[in-house]
Amino acid sequence: MAAVDLTTHPGHLARRLQQAHYLLWNTMVSEETTSPQYAVLNTLVAEPGLDQRTVGERVGLDRSTVAEVVGRLDRRGLIDKVRDPQDGRRSLLRPTDEGVRVHRRLGVRTARMNQVFLAPLAPEERTVFFDLIRRVADAAEGLRNPVEPTAAPG
Repeated sequence: MAAVDLTTHPGHLARRLQQAHYLLWNTMVSEETTSPQYAVLNTLVAEPGLDQRTVGERVGLDRSTVAEVVGRLDRRGLIDKVRDPQDGRRSLLRPTDEGVRVHRRLGVRTARMNQVFLAPLAPEERTVFFDLIRRVADAAEGLRNPVEPTAAPG
């Protein structure tokens, strides 16, 4: 079998995008707070008092990953976990004052990083880019048991 053109493989391109994002994140945003940690913190700033499962759903993290991220943010004092008075088995999460400050600082840096990351695209192309990758990402979250692809909507 002949070699394939990896530029037509979405997984290969997604990995390359992730590598570029990781490099920019570490150099422009934070070496201490990861992008998934920022996503969780961002969700809790927007909606304080969510439980861990809901936070994971909001940011697209599986149960074990969100547990690890929440644990790290808690150990750093960026979020508080309090028992849900209606269900003692679950915790409700809120950003601490320090968590809100970190979120604000990283938000400014993230905006700058996104400008660099998206610089190759014209403003109107960015809208199309986001729409397309969001559609693929949303569909991919539902693929627990992959099936043959169906025709694209036309």
